[in-house]
Amino acid sequence: MKVLIVDDSSTMLRIIENTLKRIGIKNITKALNGIEAVEELKKSKFDIVITDWNMPEMNGYELVLYIRERDKEIPIIMVTTEGGKSEVIKALKAGVNNYIVKPFTPQTLREKLSLFLGM
Repeated sequence: MKVLIVDDSSTMLRIIENTLKRIGIKNITKALNGIEAVEELKKSKFDIVITDWNMPEMNGYELVLYIRERDKEIPIIMVTTEGGKSEVIKALKAGVNNYIVKPFTPQTLREKLSLFLGM
């Protein structure tokens, strides 16, 4: 299982990474924005992408559009403070498979991941 985490907050990257490690996922790549994520996606194939919405240079919404132009199957989970109904609908229409509003618990992330990872 190979996971790409994209968030401009080093604290959030660490929280998500630690949660993934606790559930047995060790192959984790991190990116601080959508541009870095695109570079990682060009180098390697991932089983799932977990991305923030609000980031500099290329935000999570733009990243989702980029990914979906190239890959319709990879699961994408949006993790963000943007919890309004219009943002959720916009993300889902762009191709996000699931949505988590910050702050969240490790259990919430685990539950969302289990939908895609058969856990």
